[in-house]
Amino acid sequence: MKLPVIKHLTQFIEENDQDYILETIETLEALTEVPSLKDEELDVIGELISNMYGAIEVDKMIKEEGMDKKAALNAFMKRVLGSIDK
Repeated sequence: MKLPVIKHLTQFIEENDQDYILETIETLEALTEVPSLKDEELDVIGELISNMYGAIEVDKMIKEEGMDKKAALNAFMKRVLGSIDK
């Protein structure tokens, strides 16, 4: 996951709608079914999907928990890094 990408996608959600991201995730997940994709291509698609889910999670923290964007981004990344360390 890349914080700058999640930050950019979170801004996109603020300016547009979360549905665009959810539909894009569905499209990318459908693409993973293509049997001729190489592992590297699947890795890229997986990274994109992860960043999009991260942006949705950050948006949720902002809207439901009332956090400001910077605090939500930091809290999310701290949570991700904490789960990696376990």
